[in-house]
Amino acid sequence: MQPVRQKEEFAMKRLRPGVASGGQGRRKRGQGHLRRRPGYAVLAALLVAAAASGCAAETGQRAVVDPVREAAAHAGPPKGAPAEAAGSAAAQAEKARRVQAARAVAAKRWGLASTPLAPPAPPAVKPHLTTRKGFEVEGGDASLPPVFTTVPTKEKIVFLTMDDGDDKDPELLRMMSELNIPYSAFLSDYLVRDNYAYFKEAQARGVVLGNHTLNHRYMPGLSHAEQKQEICDQQDILEKQYGERPRLFRPPYGNYNGDTLRIAKSCGITAVPLWAAEAFPDHMEWREEDQDLHPGDIILTHFRGKKEWKGSMPDLIRSVMKVITDKGYAVARLEDYV
Repeated sequence: MQPVRQKEEFAMKRLRPGVASGGQGRRKRGQGHLRRRPGYAVLAALLVAAAASGCAAETGQRAVVDPVREAAAHAGPPKGAPAEAAGSAAAQAEKARRVQAARAVAAKRWGLASTPLAPPAPPAVKPHLTTRKGFEVEGGDASLPPVFTTVPTKEKIVFLTMDDGDDKDPELLRMMSELNIPYSAFLSDYLVRDNYAYFKEAQARGVVLGNHTLNHRYMPGLSHAEQKQEICDQQDILEKQYGERPRLFRPPYGNYNGDTLRIAKSCGITAVPLWAAEAFPDHMEWREEDQDLHPGDIILTHFRGKKEWKGSMPDLIRSVMKVITDKGYAVARLEDYV
């Protein structure tokens, strides 16, 4: 089997020389602690409760809501529509208004620079995914799970993903639920096994859990049997612990070869989302030369805290959400599009 070709070099060209993609080089960075504004707790609780009551029947355990577009909140039903359609549109607009009002209060409580924008409703049909040009494996087998950094969409949305599972900050769970920001978690068992319950709570709050291998090893350097153990055994563990077998897989450092994708497919993986940008508490690192966000971009960050970088997980969220919101983007749920 040939080693991974130049796609790895391309995938990591935005990073520091000598540091592998995926942020495994854990050099500490200077970044001051951002202060959270006090107060607003009672109002936040009321608004969040109101928003949750309007959505629980539709979402079940899923805490993350997909509010309608801002424009839809002011739009009426089509001309000639029955009265019940008008009532449904009004109820939907009111629900979206309450969700965004709760988000605004939570944004102040958590010290965000501005209120996160509401994403549009998920598409009725998910976009067709293909492997990004230059990321193909030898042979170009189109039946393998697609490898991509951006989801095809014209909407101004991005997707937030977190890797590994080392830092298990309960403040992050509360923050993301109150702000109603969806994110996906790609877990490595060697970092998660000391506290499976933390990610069980994250799952109950709407987080979808993906596969990031057992031990975060460099896949192209392993034998077929070793890769199968890393990927498929992790599938089994995640299914046992969380009741669902992941569909999404992210290889450590973003590195893979043909064996990696074939094995992942055999274990139930249907897609391999990489990333277009990586978020740190004090800066962003970009894959594209224009150093900017684009519709459908996937953003990578990690479950890390003060022992790995000078900032907590809430600090990280404040930083990355400022970038996203300032550029006019909303965070959508990756699994609604993939």
